[in-house]
Amino acid sequence: METQLVDVTVHIDESVGEDRRKELDDAVRAIDGVVSVGFAEGKPHLMIVQYNPQATSSGQILERVKSHGVHAELVGM
Repeated sequence: METQLVDVTVHIDESVGEDRRKELDDAVRAIDGVVSVGFAEGKPHLMIVQYNPQATSSGQILERVKSHGVHAELVGM
């Protein structure tokens, strides 16, 4: 059976520099089921996460981002 992956976009309200983006990237990648994390080119406040919905959820991803002291919400939900 093929694993179905989905994408979610997280909008981070604060301006985050490269070091902070790396910290958030590492934190989200550590979630079981997350396949990839990246920031939209030219839009460093938009984090795009690809994940296996059988292993984690968009809500868990959002909570992990917010646990690092930023205000964020899911886009297009």
